[in-house]
Amino acid sequence: MPGSTKTMAGLTVGGLVVVTAYSVTLGSNGWLWFTWVVLMLVTLGALVARGS
Repeated sequence: MPGSTKTMAGLTVGGLVVVTAYSVTLGSNGWLWFTWVVLMLVTLGALVARGS
């Protein structure tokens, strides 16, 4: 996994942790989850494009 894709995957996992923590403490926010899903899809697309 190249550096930029690895960083993107790390941000995606970190984003999941942040969104989950936000949802637990302040209640669920649909826009945060939607944004995280979009980030996950972009990350998966980058991984597929790199051939990983």
